[in-house]
Amino acid sequence: MNASSLANRSLKCAGSVRMILPRNFRSHLPGTAQLSKLTSVSRIREMSSSSATYSAPKPLDASNVIFKKADQLKPVPDWNTLKFGKEFTDHMMIMKWNKQTGWGTPEIVPMQNLSFHPATTVFHYGFECFEGLKAYKDEKGVPRLFRPNKNAERMLSTGTRISLPDFDPKEWSEAIRKFVATESRWVPDKRGFSLYLRPTFIGTDAALGVHHCENAMIYVIASPVGPYYSSGFKAIRLCCSEGAVRAWPGGTGQYKLGGNYAPSVLPAAEAAEKGFAQILWLYGEEDYVTEVGTMNCFTVWINKNGEKEIITAPLDGMILPGVTRDSILDIARERLVPQGWKVTEGKYSMKEVAEASKEGRLLEVFGAGTAALVSPVKAINYKGAEINVPLPEGQEAGPITSQISNWILDIQYGKDPNHPWSVPVTN
Repeated sequence: MNASSLANRSLKCAGSVRMILPRNFRSHLPGTAQLSKLTSVSRIREMSSSSATYSAPKPLDASNVIFKKADQLKPVPDWNTLKFGKEFTDHMMIMKWNKQTGWGTPEIVPMQNLSFHPATTVFHYGFECFEGLKAYKDEKGVPRLFRPNKNAERMLSTGTRISLPDFDPKEWSEAIRKFVATESRWVPDKRGFSLYLRPTFIGTDAALGVHHCENAMIYVIASPVGPYYSSGFKAIRLCCSEGAVRAWPGGTGQYKLGGNYAPSVLPAAEAAEKGFAQILWLYGEEDYVTEVGTMNCFTVWINKNGEKEIITAPLDGMILPGVTRDSILDIARERLVPQGWKVTEGKYSMKEVAEASKEGRLLEVFGAGTAALVSPVKAINYKGAEINVPLPEGQEAGPITSQISNWILDIQYGKDPNHPWSVPVTN
């Protein structure tokens, strides 16, 4: 086809654009090869123009937070009457994400109900994870967060596992800090009490079918709390799991998914009816110790080599990587190893604990977690037999449990104001 025949008909140029070439352009019309070249250039320009107007999804940015103050603020309750998770502050934080636009501006709004379509993915397919962290008030009345970066990193890891969008942990932590600054009057000024923060990450697509979420939300609520257990800081009794398992190799036991907690409620209720505070979850024919319902588990003993040892289950995908657990390991290595203690992350079985008890080598057992802090254990029921954990006469915790508990509490409540784990919250 030559240039003359092209002059009297329409041409497709640059993809879908149609142009009519007038007859008087016949003498100036390029040949076929030149037309092909011009079409390519036109297409490149079209693509360049398109990319110039394209806006990449926005990352999470906590530098600008929208604050919508509640019309009326509630009076703070008597701290001594608090029950865990029953009282909530005046506001909540909401951070929304969309696949095309990215993260919206974080908002602090009056505490309110959330409304979602009945088909929303969080209701059907388990697109949900959460975190738990606390704000404490120091002697000068300054609220402090304890290692919020660790919670941010864990939420990012869990969210990624269930196909929720990523975010910068530093921005997440800064958003939490600003939220706590807003609700600072709700942080109790009493040791043992704190403001519990519950960030929750959910998929919000209004569509059935298992798929990657195109819409998501992080919301944060806060509740002032006292001691997690109604008995206060007293040694508790545990019951080893029988039949049921909490996690398995290759599963999702290391992630803070809501779906990991609901199945534990019935066994825990059955244990409570028998007088036990929590279940100690075991795994495998060897009855390996994994974790307690709301805590990681630590055992203090004289091991078979005659060494003083603090041991806890390893991060092998079977247990939650607790922030308190990590903190205890770090502080024990810093302060107890120089005193002759061995600190171990490794597999050990309930059979070994029972054997150590019989041989007089079992010294202490305690649980650790954000909600419960550090909880001493006085007895463990294993295969129908009660294993008694030694306690000093008239006391509710052994010396290692008490020392570690005080070290962690001192950092949380700002006794060491310059400790890197303690993050002050200022306006």
